[in-house]
Amino acid sequence: MKFIKLFGHLITILVLTVLTQVGGLIWVLTLLISFKFRKKKRFVFPFLYLAFNILIIPPIAKNFGREQLPIFNDYLKPKNWVYPLFFRNYVTSDLKKVLKDSAKNLKSSNISITYLDANFPFYNGFPLLPHLSHNDGKKIDISFMYTDKYGKSTNKKPSVSGYGAFVSSKNKTAEYCLNKGYWQYDYTKYVTFGIINDLKFDKSKTSLLIEELSNSRLTQKIFIEPYLKASLNLKNETKIRFHGCGAVRHDDHIHLQIK
Repeated sequence: MKFIKLFGHLITILVLTVLTQVGGLIWVLTLLISFKFRKKKRFVFPFLYLAFNILIIPPIAKNFGREQLPIFNDYLKPKNWVYPLFFRNYVTSDLKKVLKDSAKNLKSSNISITYLDANFPFYNGFPLLPHLSHNDGKKIDISFMYTDKYGKSTNKKPSVSGYGAFVSSKNKTAEYCLNKGYWQYDYTKYVTFGIINDLKFDKSKTSLLIEELSNSRLTQKIFIEPYLKASLNLKNETKIRFHGCGAVRHDDHIHLQIK
């Protein structure tokens, strides 16, 4: 029985570490406090988790060169509560500046930057799964812009997660990559966690968003699908690129990377 409990705790620590980087440590502290003070884990863990998320980790992360992105800002905010709650909204100060400056410049066009996965708070090289490169604070995924069924611009996105709701099913690049054996290329269609069907891709505002991000001198790469780059009439050949078949489709979000 003790072995089963120990195994359960080890699995919990592993899963929390993979998903949040620091959640496994919080679980260990929960076990120690629960044992010493005979408190129920179901009460201790949520309290500790929120305390670390809101009060403890942000100032410590700054010493590691990472800063937490805004959560309740109208023009720069997460797609949903999962990204900040899972400690997946940390970036370098340079990337934070690019995002805040871009959000400020886009206000007049009524465009808000909605971010998805960014990076964990600590250590270059620590993987933020399932991403291949979100491990140094310099990368972030950003949602496209959409209109509602009345044609009005909206901050809503077609999928709950922000991933997997592709602009078009007619994607020759995706077909090519899948035929070459890159099975993962469109797997994000399985992680939408729900779809809002009455939203339409807003070409003009998405184009403005990408152009604004590409104008920063710090921007190194922006990944989107080739057919979208052509459709949006984006001309920057140096920064706006195809990401390769080894990644996943980028006609559901933008990948931004700075130098």
